[in-house]
Amino acid sequence: MNIGHKYLVEAIVFLSYVLFAMAWVGGTASLDQIMQSMQVKSLASASFISGAVTLAKIVGTFGAAYLAYKFGIKYAFFISCLLITVGLLTPLSPNYEVLLLSRFLMGLGGAFMIVYFNPIVMQWFLPAERPTINGINAVAFNVGTAIILWFMNDINAITGSWQFSLITFSLASLLLALVWLMVNFEGQQNTSEQANAQSHQHYSYTEGLKDKFNWIYALTYSGILAFYICLFTFYPKAGISQSKWVIGFGIVGTIAGIIYSKHFTQRVPVIRWSGAIIVITVIGLSFTIHPVLQTLCAIILGFFVFFPITALVTLPQELPAMNSQRITVVFSLFYSISYLVATAVLWLFGKLVDINNGNFEASFILISLMSCTFFIGSFFLPETNKHKEKVLCEV
Repeated sequence: MNIGHKYLVEAIVFLSYVLFAMAWVGGTASLDQIMQSMQVKSLASASFISGAVTLAKIVGTFGAAYLAYKFGIKYAFFISCLLITVGLLTPLSPNYEVLLLSRFLMGLGGAFMIVYFNPIVMQWFLPAERPTINGINAVAFNVGTAIILWFMNDINAITGSWQFSLITFSLASLLLALVWLMVNFEGQQNTSEQANAQSHQHYSYTEGLKDKFNWIYALTYSGILAFYICLFTFYPKAGISQSKWVIGFGIVGTIAGIIYSKHFTQRVPVIRWSGAIIVITVIGLSFTIHPVLQTLCAIILGFFVFFPITALVTLPQELPAMNSQRITVVFSLFYSISYLVATAVLWLFGKLVDINNGNFEASFILISLMSCTFFIGSFFLPETNKHKEKVLCEV
């Protein structure tokens, strides 16, 4: 049996990353139990349990383009699926070292997978379809995270324990990996992709590192990525339970972003003004003590963190002479640089809490400053649709 329908292929890609999110956040949601079983007491040390996945994303996303070059996108994606299933070891780990290794390998799989979203989208979908598919892929992690934050206790009740829940997520990932082997990649390159591939066939890591766009692009995203990871890792420990509203309304924001990006072709304005709202609401969520205001900030924040993501992810696909090889390198550097920054911030956030004897104020100041990168970076990103927008306005 060969799978050749593009929407079925997209469903496999989407569900694969949803399961990765469930395994990652499920492990983070069980952080208290893991810390007790491993006799880990400081938040800085505990941050490495979550940070192991983030660290793997730095290594994995940087090497993802090479893996795709070596094995092709289909089998590179399959390898990423297999690595995610190594999360099976997380609930079975006999010691802290094996636990970190299992989280690292699982994160490595997630790192490879997220880079391959874009070449898969470019290969299977036409330019007019890509914003929608990009938006769907962007919400995959939110869907998995929301399932865990809202229903982890129910899932544990069904499976019997958090250990069996994590095992179930890993086995489901393995099943999808086997289904992925049935996908037929031959002859799926669309006409515009063929034209772009002919116009610019080679784009190396060296070229990517010299391209200032890649640095601006990654650093723009790094601040909200750091916030997002800290949000579900540490905010509940600070007594801010409204973090789940950020996740839930992130899904709503992504859907709205898909609709917006289909009707308004300019990418930078939505990134810029969403960035300004993000800064204000991160401060509100972190420092407001009134529960109603915290919830309101969480709802608005969740919406506007993800509202511009469709535009952000689509922007590089619209750059001149873009093709599968180049887009793989672009997103390889994009995620590795941004996760490198986020990992450092994650550790520093926990360290500041430890230094201040459990007080989160200094850590919240840090994360509020980091959230500014999305707004500031928008002033340096290129607008890819000036001409198209002008035509639309004239019509």
